[in-house]
Amino acid sequence: MRGFSLFYVIVSHLRFLLLSLLGFAVLMSGVRFYLFSTHHVGPFNTIELLHALWIGFRLDLSLLAYTAALPLLYYFLVWIFNWHKKVLSASVLRVYLFIVFTLISLMLLGDVAYFSYFSQHISIMVFGVIDDDTRALMQIAQKNYNLPLLGTVAFAYFFLLGWLLRRRITFVSFQPPFVLQAAFFALAITLTLLLGRGTLGTFPLAKKLPEVSSDMLINMLPQNGVYATIDAIKQYTKSKRGNYDLIKELGYKGHIRDAFEHYLAAKPSDPLLQNLIKTTPKNAHLEAHPPHVVVVMVESFGLPITAYQSPTFDILGRLKRHFDTDTLFSNIISAGNGTIASMEPFLLNLTARPHSTPFGQSNYLGTAFVQAAARVYHNAGYETRFVYGGDLSWRNVGTFMARQGFEHQDGKGSIKDALHLTGNTIEHDYGVFDQYAYDYLIKQLKEATKPQFIFLLTTNNHPPYTIPANYQGAPLHLSDTLRANITGDLPLATKRLHDYQYALDMAGGFMDAITASTLKDNTVVAITADNNTIEGIMHYDNPINQSKKIPFYLYLPPALHVSDINTSTPGSHKDIFPTLYNLTLSQQSYIALGNNLRDTSVPHCGFNDAGIIISKDGAFQSGAPKTPAQKTCDDYYKATLAVGEYLIQHQNEAPVLTQQDIIRP
Repeated sequence: MRGFSLFYVIVSHLRFLLLSLLGFAVLMSGVRFYLFSTHHVGPFNTIELLHALWIGFRLDLSLLAYTAALPLLYYFLVWIFNWHKKVLSASVLRVYLFIVFTLISLMLLGDVAYFSYFSQHISIMVFGVIDDDTRALMQIAQKNYNLPLLGTVAFAYFFLLGWLLRRRITFVSFQPPFVLQAAFFALAITLTLLLGRGTLGTFPLAKKLPEVSSDMLINMLPQNGVYATIDAIKQYTKSKRGNYDLIKELGYKGHIRDAFEHYLAAKPSDPLLQNLIKTTPKNAHLEAHPPHVVVVMVESFGLPITAYQSPTFDILGRLKRHFDTDTLFSNIISAGNGTIASMEPFLLNLTARPHSTPFGQSNYLGTAFVQAAARVYHNAGYETRFVYGGDLSWRNVGTFMARQGFEHQDGKGSIKDALHLTGNTIEHDYGVFDQYAYDYLIKQLKEATKPQFIFLLTTNNHPPYTIPANYQGAPLHLSDTLRANITGDLPLATKRLHDYQYALDMAGGFMDAITASTLKDNTVVAITADNNTIEGIMHYDNPINQSKKIPFYLYLPPALHVSDINTSTPGSHKDIFPTLYNLTLSQQSYIALGNNLRDTSVPHCGFNDAGIIISKDGAFQSGAPKTPAQKTCDDYYKATLAVGEYLIQHQNEAPVLTQQDIIRP
């Protein structure tokens, strides 16, 4: 009978392949359960958890079906053409599985590490590591993790994996007729195709994972690190090649006027970009006494942790007094979930674009954006300065910000020279300690001969969480409640909180210096953050509503004090500069996608590039609004993204600046 002895060997090999893949699928489910057990705090719905784990198991089988497809196809060809001498040896099959399992394991490990920090699966942000300070990253890894132990565990894991794959292949003795042999292959190929698709629904499971719970962590469990990594690579490659078409993705391709109409809540006139121009009201006092304007972006200063502030957990330090006495908007979310992902759109008066590479590391590096905040102040007669406590080569910030209206770009070298700082005790792996960056700001303000607009990005509150040896912070005793809500490694979390305290205390010290000098009468200070990365080690009862919250603190001199501020107004980074423009500039034209938070005549919605939107009815995931107000914000978000993308793509048509000021990418 044709192919009998050959079929005998093939079935035995495929049985070994199937058992190996099923065993590895169980291991992948174990990784998923590990993420849940180490990150979830509090009660949960068992049925929803089991549902999420089941969908995740199906997704893992989908991935492994693709792994099985290649050897299955080969064995099918060997059988159908009766290639007795070309059947794969057991050793080749073992090597193939070892290589595949190794690659999957490495991607799963990377995803677990990423999840432990950001509380989400790998995304396009992971490629920031490529453009980051590699030396600093290696030093961070050495200081925060036991690399020899991790290396030993990894070696043991791969040794065990290889040992398990060396198990003997058992042969099953049976002699089916040709028809049954053909039926076997037909069934095997059909099942592999179905498992690869993962579902009988409209979309393959890997393309569209169903929502299984209102619990954010449970809802993220089905995804696996391999598919997340593949998606991130696709997004990164697409963005880098200039194939990023956000307008099309939002459904406004060929209908951009509809996006403007939704955004403006009115019929747009021509040219379209002219509709975006706004002008601040006339203010005689501002014209006669223009104040200095200082905007500080404190690294990773999420707002939720400040809810635990107490005499025994003094996380705010000297900043607490200023938070209590000045203006603090408490319903603001970050534009992005990374530093550059938030800072660039913030300074460019844009909404952060999802799944996009930074402007400074794309073909927009040389573009002078007409709506950049520094350019608005420069046009109003201000001297403009970008200050970063680290190296200006990081993410090309020095080069990029030089095109955005900043006359001066000052990194840690400028700070050290101006303050005559020497030695290694004045800096950590990512830059100078925050206290020196603030000292530099005070020096610039006191020596200024014209109004200053200064933006500062700090570097503390960042891995490896190093603070000056002589810094003595206030007590940080973790309450039982706080301990119960910390999901990460407690010693590392404690170290992280001390650096958090230092960063906030230094911001408070800066405000002490402002309010204790004549600067208090002519300086406006705004303090915000790039993101809330501590969310990666914290449990929140309502993570969508809490985990992206950042502060927008505002100090106004007595002469500029206003009382009509609703600090619970929802918003995000895009709304900070429009608010500042209307408080500090007289009859100055500007373009910004956000709104003045004091303006009650416009919609107020905050946007995060992960699709988190905050409205007056709380935060929600884009595409899943639950109230009319949230539905309005959801539509407004999509229209704003499309309008912003149109503005980015048509800088040569944008008003405000003259044509020669604009450089296209």
